[in-house]
Amino acid sequence: MVQSEEEVILPKVRCVARARIPTTQGPDIFLHLYTNDRDNKEHLAIVFGEDIRSRSLFRQRIGESQQDRMIRGAYVGKLYPGRVDADVDDRQGLALRFDQAGNLITDHQTTWNGDNDTLIRVHSECYTGETAWSARCDCGEQFDRAGKLIACEREASTGIVGGSGHGVIVYLRQEGRGIGLSEKLKAYNLQDLGADTVQANILLKHPADGRDFSIGKSILIDLGIRNIRLLTNNPEKIEQASHQPLLNCVERVPMVPIHWTHESEGIHSKEVEGYLRTKIERMGHLLQSPLNLHSATQPSNIIV
Repeated sequence: MVQSEEEVILPKVRCVARARIPTTQGPDIFLHLYTNDRDNKEHLAIVFGEDIRSRSLFRQRIGESQQDRMIRGAYVGKLYPGRVDADVDDRQGLALRFDQAGNLITDHQTTWNGDNDTLIRVHSECYTGETAWSARCDCGEQFDRAGKLIACEREASTGIVGGSGHGVIVYLRQEGRGIGLSEKLKAYNLQDLGADTVQANILLKHPADGRDFSIGKSILIDLGIRNIRLLTNNPEKIEQASHQPLLNCVERVPMVPIHWTHESEGIHSKEVEGYLRTKIERMGHLLQSPLNLHSATQPSNIIV
């Protein structure tokens, strides 16, 4: 029997630390580090907006001091030398409230309204694309663009409505669609031997896409987000984004490769074209592409 969304048990997550990060893009972000009961990885939420608050981080704990709360990042407003109270920022006139069990009471003066349509990117770690300048994929480009879209009011070149400084990039530590970095590098060698990204994973005896987005859903629920404007081309992410009645995907915001709309910008390589072609042909990604589709033949000379 198929379980309803309400019956599916999501992972339990806990935000253990939060810190303000000034960025090169302009706005400060608040980096949240999460643990969970499904794996031993530290997943992240990159939060735009000081008032988007983790319920698990801000929950009052027995025996803790206000200093303890500030050190782990459970404070309102902005830290400054000499501040002594995490729950009250006298300079900004902000104060948090809690119920008898120590749970944060949602106050629209201090905490983002979860019923707002909030721009969200659920992003899987890609060391090669984000750190090693890889032109095999568009992961790094998508990560950077998600941050810019969340920060802006509207993207001038496309007309996409941004987040105006409120939104979240959920950063999941599942490299290579869940196969890990060492296996991903082997997959790259198979691609150079003629396989596409899906075939390479299968030849290594992995699923084409072994990622699990359930931890991401738990993180968004912990942050009090309910209505999601999801930055994605992946129909699987759209399918997994909702978890009624707690999460509702109200809009898909497309992530069109920059090179397709700005010829002199973005990633230029035959590898990324093959990667995008495979996403469209083999994984059903929702892109209207200028690529020559259905042109790649099945490789016959790959070492297996």
